[in-house]
Amino acid sequence: MSTDRASTDQPNRIRFRPHGAIAIAALIALIGAIPLATAGWYYLPILLVPLAIVVWALRAGTEAGPEGLRVRALLGARRIGWSEVSELGADRRGRVLARLTNGQVVPLTAVRDRDLPRLAKLGNTH
Repeated sequence: MSTDRASTDQPNRIRFRPHGAIAIAALIALIGAIPLATAGWYYLPILLVPLAIVVWALRAGTEAGPEGLRVRALLGARRIGWSEVSELGADRRGRVLARLTNGQVVPLTAVRDRDLPRLAKLGNTH
């Protein structure tokens, strides 16, 4: 099974999300950390790590549509129009990167090298 999920809610829109097992594993870690956190107030920050992973897994991802890309992370989101993208490529680890016309490189969350053909096809139509 793949490590990320891609869905098409609309024929000209693709969504890439982290695998749901990440959120489930982090939720189990959060529940498992509760006994330690209740041992003393100074252990409460231990709950923040699995909680942050749950929020990231549910929020992060990349959406591609006719207007461009929307990249979401734990705390922010960024919209990138297709006119700003000069190149799509993958790094050695299989993660997809978008090089912008201003030279900046933006990692596309949850998009893998095997997803490049579908993403490029959507980008080339505009």
